[in-house]
Amino acid sequence: MGFIELYLIAVGLSMDALAVSISLGLERGRASLKDALTAGLYFGLFQAGMPLIGFLVASIFAGLVTALAPWIAFILLASIGGHMIFESFEKDDDADDKGTALTPKKMLPLAVATSIDALAVGVSFAFLKVNIVPAALLICATTFAFSVVGVKIGSVIGAKFKARAEFAGGVILILLGLKILLEHLDVLHF
Repeated sequence: MGFIELYLIAVGLSMDALAVSISLGLERGRASLKDALTAGLYFGLFQAGMPLIGFLVASIFAGLVTALAPWIAFILLASIGGHMIFESFEKDDDADDKGTALTPKKMLPLAVATSIDALAVGVSFAFLKVNIVPAALLICATTFAFSVVGVKIGSVIGAKFKARAEFAGGVILILLGLKILLEHLDVLHF
């Protein structure tokens, strides 16, 4: 598999992280560079780590990973999105409160949910005999860049429309989780 193919896979894998990063920027309102780098690091590292894990356990757990990954991603994204929607209805005068901080408690489930598909890609890389380390590094760098930009884009919009933006971010997460699940169930034929 050549560089162009690997880069296209990296871009495809980073799209979930980009959507969630935009949602995070929407929620934060005034996201700092630290917020953008935090999201980039979480999403980039998880997107790199999951293919490595998938590659290592490909022969043992391939069927289980493929079957459960969409359900786990849906549950995580839908619950986090629902929480964001709920919070959008609460009166909040301080955009930088602890409820919207990009803490490990908030970022870990998002990073796992957006990188589960990368686990399945790692499984397929094992069968295709792809050199996994350069592939994982490319996925990491691509996802990092997309995530940083996503947080900043969402932040620009979110600073102006805080409550509505947080609601929209929650809806985006729920729809993203639903899309992952429906694709797995072969309901969507894109």
